[in-house]
Amino acid sequence: MRALVQPQFGDPSEVLSVEEVPTPEPGPGQALVRVLLSPIHNHDLWTVRGSYGFKPEMPARAGTEMVGIVEALGEGAEGPEVGTRVAVGGAFGAWAEYVVATAKALIPIPEEMGDEAASQLVSMPFSAIALLDFLEVTEGDWIVQNTANGAVGRMVAQLAKARGVRVLGLVRRAAGVDELREQGIDDVVATDDDGWRDRVKEIVGDAPIVAGVDSVGGSAAGDVVSLLAEDGVLVVFGAMASPTLEIASGDVIFKQVVIKGFWASKIFPAMSGEKRAELMGELVAGISAGTLTLPVEKVFPLEEIADAARASAQPGRRGKILLRP
Repeated sequence: MRALVQPQFGDPSEVLSVEEVPTPEPGPGQALVRVLLSPIHNHDLWTVRGSYGFKPEMPARAGTEMVGIVEALGEGAEGPEVGTRVAVGGAFGAWAEYVVATAKALIPIPEEMGDEAASQLVSMPFSAIALLDFLEVTEGDWIVQNTANGAVGRMVAQLAKARGVRVLGLVRRAAGVDELREQGIDDVVATDDDGWRDRVKEIVGDAPIVAGVDSVGGSAAGDVVSLLAEDGVLVVFGAMASPTLEIASGDVIFKQVVIKGFWASKIFPAMSGEKRAELMGELVAGISAGTLTLPVEKVFPLEEIADAARASAQPGRRGKILLRP
C-alpha cells in the first residue's frame, strides 16, 4: 500500500514522501480500516518536525485521524462490523491507504454525516468539547480564547453557544473577525488594533471573564491573562508562536490566577466511558443538525503532501486541509 513516510525529523513539506509499504494485518482486538480522508492537524506537523510530546522512531509514518471503511477484524475484536464507515483518532500512520486501529475505538458514522466532516470528528471537535468541559464553566459565564479562528477555536465558540456560555474571541488580524462573523461567530476582537482592549470592554462590559484559553504562547498568553477576573483560570492548549509564556507576575499574584495545561493524551485516557459517550453524542448531534460546522479548505492527494503542508500553515485558512489516499 501507499503511505507517507519520513526518514528524519524536519519540515513536513521536505521530509515526507509517498512510499510503498506492507499493508498491515489487524492483530487481536484490532481492525483494518481503508482510509477515505485524513485531516492535517497542527500536532501532526509538530510530530513530523520532532517538536511534539510524542516522538516516533525513524523512519516513521504520519497522521493520526481519519474516516474510512472497516475491511477486516482481528481475533476477538469487538467493534463495528466489516463494511462500516467509521472515524478514529489517535491512529498513528493515518496518512496512508490503510491503517490498523483498536476496534473498540472506532466510531460508526451516521449516513447523514459526510466524509469531510467525519474525517475531523475526533481530534479537534472532541478536543474542543473536552476543553470546554475541562474549563468547568456554566451558562452565562464568559471565557476568552485566542486563535479564535482556528479549528478548535471555532468549535469551542459553537459548542459554548449551545451551552449558553459566552466566548470572547481574540484573533491577530482584522480579517479574522469578518471570517468568523460569516460563520455566525460574534464577539471577536482583532489584537492588531491599538484600541482592541476598548473593544473588549464594549463587548463584555463589567462581566467577569472566569477562564481563558491560550494556544499561542509568548505575549499572547499575557494578553489572555490580563483579561481574566480574580481567581480566573488560564488553560494552556498550544504554543503556535512561542514555547514560552510571557505573563505579568502582577496578574498572577494579585488576581490569584491558576494556570493549567491541557494535553489530550493525558485528558482522554482519564475520562470515564460515560463522559466520553456523552460528549461524543453531543458532537454528533450538533454536526448532524448543522449547528456545528467543520469547514474544509482543500483536499490534496498524498503525493502533494508538500503543498498540503504549506496550505495548512497558510494564514487566513478558513477550513481544514485534508489528504485523500
